[in-house]
Amino acid sequence: MATRMKDRFLNEITPSLMQKFNYSSVMQVPKVEKIVINMGVGEAVSNSKVLDVAVEELRLISGQKPVVTRAKKSIAGFKLRENMPIGVKVTLRGERMYYFLDKLFNVSLPRVRDFRGISNKAFDGRGNYTLGLKEQLIFPEIEYDKVDKVRGMDVVIVTTAKTDEEARELLTQLGMPFAK
Repeated sequence: MATRMKDRFLNEITPSLMQKFNYSSVMQVPKVEKIVINMGVGEAVSNSKVLDVAVEELRLISGQKPVVTRAKKSIAGFKLRENMPIGVKVTLRGERMYYFLDKLFNVSLPRVRDFRGISNKAFDGRGNYTLGLKEQLIFPEIEYDKVDKVRGMDVVIVTTAKTDEEARELLTQLGMPFAK
């Protein structure tokens, strides 16, 4: 499944991007570099067991073991001390990245309630796209009965594109369902 997306990128998308943006070399064509999935678990401050559940859910979703992220600063208002575990993240590259993209575009996003496409305004100005998901239940690996609490996550798609226009075209051709 992931190799199908990668082959399509090499055989169909690369030539069309070269033609559209008048690239002289194949190496100028933007590609997806990595995907970072981040899940902030604020309630881990009071209950450390929540972090284990978040790690397991992110492992199921991504197919790779996540890393626990820790607080950089102490914030008294949130009862947060420096170096406390407050989230989990995972970085996907290569085959796993293409597999996750394929699953996200074709299976998970269409399962979102009242889905009409995702915003095409969430680019950062350097060709990277950030997508916020409100719940982990849209992924087929997560069993509804075993979920204790609905948690959101951020999915950052990092590309080698220089501009947002190039990145938008790349993601559109990969199959990202942008809102019309």
